[in-house]
Amino acid sequence: MRYLTKAGRRVSHGREIVFDQVMRAHGHFTAEELARGCLEKKLKVSRPTVYRVLYDLLEAGVIRETAFGDKHRHFEHVYDEKPHHHAQCIRCHRFIEFPDRKEDEVYHPYLEKQGFKILGHEMHFYGVCRKCQDKEGL
Repeated sequence: MRYLTKAGRRVSHGREIVFDQVMRAHGHFTAEELARGCLEKKLKVSRPTVYRVLYDLLEAGVIRETAFGDKHRHFEHVYDEKPHHHAQCIRCHRFIEFPDRKEDEVYHPYLEKQGFKILGHEMHFYGVCRKCQDKEGL
């Protein structure tokens, strides 16, 4: 909320609701899931407000976007989170989070030496989870 004030953005009741819902979210969520959840809980916040606040929180570094190859953008809050990466089952779309093993210490120096300015990184693995393998006999 300090970021919004500092950036000259109004701290409205709707923004507070969205921020609260984001911080209560566990795992990954889309803007639509967040908007639908607000609607189901009868929270008075518009869909456009949800989208605007998510982009404000993204810019503030409160949440991060994760690219899973879907047509929808996925987000997760970074508050009290340890650096991690993702694996996703291509059958059931379940996510497995695994710890960051300091891969950036290997790749960052190489890329910086090439004159590449790094803004962030993600590592994703795609495959078939154990549960789906058991179902399909893989």
